[in-house]
Amino acid sequence: MSALILSLSDIALTFGGEPLFENAALEVAPGARIALVGRNGSGKSTLLKIAAGLVTPDAGERFVHPGSAVCYLPQEPEFGAHETAEDYVVAALNDEGEAHVAERALAECGIDAGASLAKVSGGEAKRVALAAAFAARPDIVLMDEPTNHLDIAAIAQLEEKIAGSTAAFVVISHDRRFLETLTTETVWIDRGATHYLSRGFSAFEEWRDKKLEEEKTARHKLGRKIAAEEDWVRYGVTARRKRNVRRMAELKDMRKALREAPRAVGAVKFAATDAERSSKRMIVAEKISKRFDDRAIVESFSIEIARGDKIGIVAPNGAGKTTLLNMLIGTLAPDAGTVTTSDNLELVTLDQQRARLKPDHRLADAITDDRGDWVTVGGAKKHVATYLQDFLFAPEQWRAPVSSLSGGERGRLALAAALAYPSNILALDEPTNDLDLETLDLLQDFLADYKGAVLLISHDRSFLDGVVTSIVTTDPDTPGAWRRYPGGYDDMVAQRGRPPGVKAASAKRARKTGGAPAGATASKTTSAKLTYKEQYALKTLPGKIADLEQEIAELNETLADPALFERDADKFAVTASKLEKAKAALDEAEEEWLTITLKQESLGAAR
Repeated sequence: MSALILSLSDIALTFGGEPLFENAALEVAPGARIALVGRNGSGKSTLLKIAAGLVTPDAGERFVHPGSAVCYLPQEPEFGAHETAEDYVVAALNDEGEAHVAERALAECGIDAGASLAKVSGGEAKRVALAAAFAARPDIVLMDEPTNHLDIAAIAQLEEKIAGSTAAFVVISHDRRFLETLTTETVWIDRGATHYLSRGFSAFEEWRDKKLEEEKTARHKLGRKIAAEEDWVRYGVTARRKRNVRRMAELKDMRKALREAPRAVGAVKFAATDAERSSKRMIVAEKISKRFDDRAIVESFSIEIARGDKIGIVAPNGAGKTTLLNMLIGTLAPDAGTVTTSDNLELVTLDQQRARLKPDHRLADAITDDRGDWVTVGGAKKHVATYLQDFLFAPEQWRAPVSSLSGGERGRLALAAALAYPSNILALDEPTNDLDLETLDLLQDFLADYKGAVLLISHDRSFLDGVVTSIVTTDPDTPGAWRRYPGGYDDMVAQRGRPPGVKAASAKRARKTGGAPAGATASKTTSAKLTYKEQYALKTLPGKIADLEQEIAELNETLADPALFERDADKFAVTASKLEKAKAALDEAEEEWLTITLKQESLGAAR
């Protein structure tokens, strides 16, 4: 193994009386590609800051190999007193004579050297920070959510630059495709401890689930052992007092170990309140157009959105994704064309800035809009504190101000607030921002199963593939033109020939060298295995099928009573209806199980 260029050992840190880390560790070798993962609030960003030397732990050691340069990129770039992009990058180079290096690095990232840092957008600010990092040629780059605010083309370019760099990288990201493409090691922070996997993120989730299952089994065995010891205490002999004292002390220790054993963080429970069922055609847009300052944003675009459609809107930053979405949902009038919606459309929106969350409001106010402390979700009336617990907020947090929340907590609160309202169509602008990977999995499954329509703006390629049934994106050849492609993100890239925003020359070079277009580098990897949802279905469907078979048998037995119809016609009708639904559900479950099983067999044969 190569000598380490950065290491953290026995790191301990306490916040607010609660230990965040106990004996945490991180080891970085030259050229390493490490994914740093964990639930929101687990301390990923803090550990990265400790590695960067920006936070001093209560205990432990930080080692950086002499002469090694460390570069840290926070989630939100901070430019200090620097006025232009060139000023900032030159300062990172520590050599004013290398202005040409700064200009070249900024040009590669699509930023004008003279751009005012006071006026750059979030995506532009991130690209300036990345230009500075790569221009400085550090030995170690510590990145906290580097893909935030970047469009798909910029993410693809970042992947290429990291792949071609000799520096070591430690990366925090919620972008599953990004992590799968680049990383070769994984460090998992879980309940104050770090766990190391000598493989990239693509192997992490299976490994994590196995460890959690082993932990659950060990806890169960300890509980059984305690039960056996308690039985001995009640009924066992007491002739050898010293031995009894020892066993009582051991029982006390086991009880304490079981009581204090850290439990895995729970899962968000997504649920939606169904609005009145809409007509099949929910939104019909005919030749809608929009221009700003004579620039065509949308030009003569038509689309029909039906109940059950899951539509992803994908394009480079500034192309007009949010403008198109707002025209479709009726919050922005087109310059030309018409948008018709069904009469009983119940729309719920989630904006990228989470503008609905007011910093001085209580969490409860964000959910109920000051209408009291109760909500009705999924047909059930709940106190807002109970509803917030479904989104992993502590019971006492319902009175806390929104300003006290972290980025991940704000993301969960925004979703909780949106889903508290009845809907048959969801319009979501970057809903994945700041959510941890476990919550993203659950949100993906929820949206995929949602009965209404979904309009989704996202740069998360894996998330798009798991949710959408079609992609709307810019036409590569005509300004302002948008096209709809059936399937998910990878299907769109295959039909289009390259991702949105990636130049044709780049895609052509990739094809000549046998590679995939930038931004689609992980498509083979990610499609060559069962999705999270398919893996879960494969585990749960046999039990579901057995339950349905039992239900059908019981319903048939009830209907076999020849006197039932004359005695209780209503019960006969209800039972017959339940039987038809159970049979349909059984057919659907068996078909799904067979499809996934065949896919699993084909993947096994391919390997």
